Amino acid sequence: MDWDKLRIFHAVADAGSLTHAGDTLHLSQSAVSRQIRALEETLNTTLFHRHARGLILTEQGELLFDATKSMNKRLEAASARIRDSEEEVFGELKVTTTTGFGTIWLAPRLSKLYAQYPDLKIDLMLEERVLDLPMREADVAIRMKEPSQADLIRKRLMTVRMQLYAAPDYLASAPPLETIEQLVNHRLICQNPNSFQVAAGKALVEHLLTYEVPSLLTVNNYFGVLQAVLNKLGVGILPDYVVEDFPDLVRVLPDITSGDVPVFLAYPEELRQSKRIAAFRDFVQEEIQETRRNTRLIA
Repeated sequence: MDWDKLRIFHAVADAGSLTHAGDTLHLSQSAVSRQIRALEETLNTTLFHRHARGLILTEQGELLFDATKSMNKRLEAASARIRDSEEEVFGELKVTTTTGFGTIWLAPRLSKLYAQYPDLKIDLMLEERVLDLPMREADVAIRMKEPSQADLIRKRLMTVRMQLYAAPDYLASAPPLETIEQLVNHRLICQNPNSFQVAAGKALVEHLLTYEVPSLLTVNNYFGVLQAVLNKLGVGILPDYVVEDFPDLVRVLPDITSGDVPVFLAYPEELRQSKRIAAFRDFVQEEIQETRRNTRLIA
């Protein structure tokens, strides 16, 4: 099968338009159309339904598009390995982690990484969905549980716990909070127990809700919880790594804590020799060590 025709087919399927694909490929619409017709003749099938508003893949087209997507990801992986054979750390690095960890802990520290490697281009993807690393949806992940996918190199970074925090100004004007029963006199800020979150965090939320707290604010990520706490809306359930960057927060009800949440860094086996991965891994480990030293000083 002609690789060039497959490349053009992939661009058309991805864009949904001959014109847009032609712009991407720097080809005329007629040239793109000829290549698609030639591929359909070779395969003796129709790959697109043609409509006035664009192109829609047929069932056979969907099958071929799945194949070209897999090929494209493998080519990208090979290209990354070739680029990483050089000594310099440069190029795109796709990093995925949760919204909370990415916004509260990781993003504020990236200036240090850029200072070391100014030619690095980081694509930071923050979401609770677990991306498929072997299929190169991302290059490296920081996850709040041990990855279950095969063919991944994984390293345990640290352990996190969810605890209760409040702003000093809030506590100064709020009713006393010395026992868990007094939580009913405060607004609880937390993730909705039905939203995606680590099991330990969910268990803590569910436990506290058994005390029938009358005022509740739920947010679907810890960054939102943190903002609400900083703005004195109530008492929030937050990961303990917030202590270093927000040392003025006061931990309340210190006996109330979640179970341990392991934090792992993972990346595909095929990127074992990637200098970009190594640079990011070493940076994260060094920052965690610095966090631990600062936290001990705060304590």
